[in-house]
Amino acid sequence: MTASQLAPVPRSYLYVPGDRPEMLAKALGRGADALIVDLEDAVPASGKERARELVRSWLTGLDDHADVPRGTPEIWIRVNPGERGRAESALLAAPRVTGFCLAKCSDADIAAQHETLTAAEERHGLAPGTFALAPLLETASAVLDVRQIARAPRVRHLQLGEADLCAELGIEGPDVTDPDGAAAGAALVAIRMDLLLASAAAGLLPPVGPVSTDFTDLDALARTTRALRGLGYRSRACVHPRQLGTVHAAFTPGPEEVAAAQTLLDRFAEAVRDGSGVITGPDGRMVDEAVVRAARRVLATRR
Repeated sequence: MTASQLAPVPRSYLYVPGDRPEMLAKALGRGADALIVDLEDAVPASGKERARELVRSWLTGLDDHADVPRGTPEIWIRVNPGERGRAESALLAAPRVTGFCLAKCSDADIAAQHETLTAAEERHGLAPGTFALAPLLETASAVLDVRQIARAPRVRHLQLGEADLCAELGIEGPDVTDPDGAAAGAALVAIRMDLLLASAAAGLLPPVGPVSTDFTDLDALARTTRALRGLGYRSRACVHPRQLGTVHAAFTPGPEEVAAAQTLLDRFAEAVRDGSGVITGPDGRMVDEAVVRAARRVLATRR
């Protein structure tokens, strides 16, 4: 298991419109593990420049306040495709920014953004690789190139843009985020698994699960989030703060699960010290390195 796969995984990524200063002002206190400040879909074409300046001002304000509490959420900026997005990254690559989500991503966008962010790091005196990238795969072409995209420089995790992808493919359904409730959802499971496989092979964090635009039906959100966890996902994007508690509950191991994982790891470490790579678990089943990796993942996602 790679260092990336053992790193703490944000359970939630809360979208915040970049053109709404009142939402930006409250964003850090919403309780999300990570924020995605959106300069793309959430902002009309006529408001792109204003949104960019609002976000720049907000980030500058964060830098001016050393009293921002420790453990504040990761800050990601979703930039527009092409030249506009590169200009946004160059302007907004501030020390408090974790990375940039690349809307409608292509190989060319990743390469260009890598150069842009390298220059920004040199300008700010930051270590190479400080700013990460999160490609959004929203086209059939991007999905087919997922392995190459996953291995590109700076990529920390992937995200599937399911609404745009479904529109391109002609997939229809009452709820494409629900694999149990619609044929459309079932059709997307294979694509979600492709992203998961490519991410694991490249040593990335698991992909970020799709949004549910219905923030009033928390029961459905809980069910579909548990389904995503069953597929191997460990986080989900949210469009409303009301969704955060439900998503966190689905992705947070319970006390008994954490205790069992720690006990297993302690026993395995003792066996390795004694010269054995295999132990027997409490249920009588053999425990080897593959099972231990799952226990390490539990401890990496505890809160």
